[in-house]
Amino acid sequence: MQTVIGNQLATAIDHLQQQQLVAIPTETVYGLAANALNEAAVIQIFEAKKRPRFNPLIVHVPTIQSISTYAHLQPLAEKLAHAFMPGPFTLLLPKTNVVPSLVTAGSNKVAIRIPQHPLTLELLQQLPFPLAAPSANVFGYVSPTTAQHVYKGLQGIIPYILDGGACTVGVESTIVEVTNQHTVIVHRVGGIALEAIAAVAGVPVILASEQQEATVPNTPGQLKSHYATTTPLMVGNVASLIALYPNQNIAVLGFNTLYPQLPEQNQYLLSPEGHLNQAAQRLFDTMRLLDTAGYDLIIAENFPNEGLGRAINDRLHRAQVQYK
Repeated sequence: MQTVIGNQLATAIDHLQQQQLVAIPTETVYGLAANALNEAAVIQIFEAKKRPRFNPLIVHVPTIQSISTYAHLQPLAEKLAHAFMPGPFTLLLPKTNVVPSLVTAGSNKVAIRIPQHPLTLELLQQLPFPLAAPSANVFGYVSPTTAQHVYKGLQGIIPYILDGGACTVGVESTIVEVTNQHTVIVHRVGGIALEAIAAVAGVPVILASEQQEATVPNTPGQLKSHYATTTPLMVGNVASLIALYPNQNIAVLGFNTLYPQLPEQNQYLLSPEGHLNQAAQRLFDTMRLLDTAGYDLIIAENFPNEGLGRAINDRLHRAQVQYK
């Protein structure tokens, strides 16, 4: 199959209406999209990504009003929707029977979001169905933030990549659920900071326990091993880790501080100015760059555990491997 990169909505619509896959741009990462209401189309997502079918998908819709067709929106959830949608924010909601169980991996809850990308929003507004769309990459690898990233991973597997430029947020959406006890559970940290959610919610906002991050996830992005580079990646005290591997060709993935133990050209700072939003935007692109640069080992530091720093740390810790 020939894979074409373009920016023609009509072409993307045509493929999707024929129940084919299209990679779409969002503000977070590029998604691999199919008609969320057609099981034959959704199955292709799992097959193209080599994604386990027990891992649920996010459904993308054009407006808050359209959510009610696919899920039940409680008052507090609706309040959060109006505050953060469109944007890097996903609600886990009780689903209606319209949504196939394949999309939710058998769960009675569905993850729904409205992407904040003008091209994809226009695409959704022109389609008569929502789009199921996980990240547009082979399962487990670093998420794509450009059309070229998608092409490198899925060339010959999907027919069309809708090119909307580089993603502006760079990490996946925050996934939250409002419980019957009027508590907000954050199932996945992401593009909306916990502090912002708490300010709007006015109720306790808590992170899902590690026990809930099970082998079989109930929301997307919960598997402990994910976002991994082919080159081994470790997270921790950079100076100590460098000392442990004196004979390795090491790259450092850092925030805004250089380490004297390594040459400067081996160090990749995500935000020399110290801005976590900028660091998040550059994270996946830099991980992909380091993965093809011939290093033996990537060492990443822990980022400030606030704002989007939580999402950066989450992705790095899921990407790391045991290295000897």
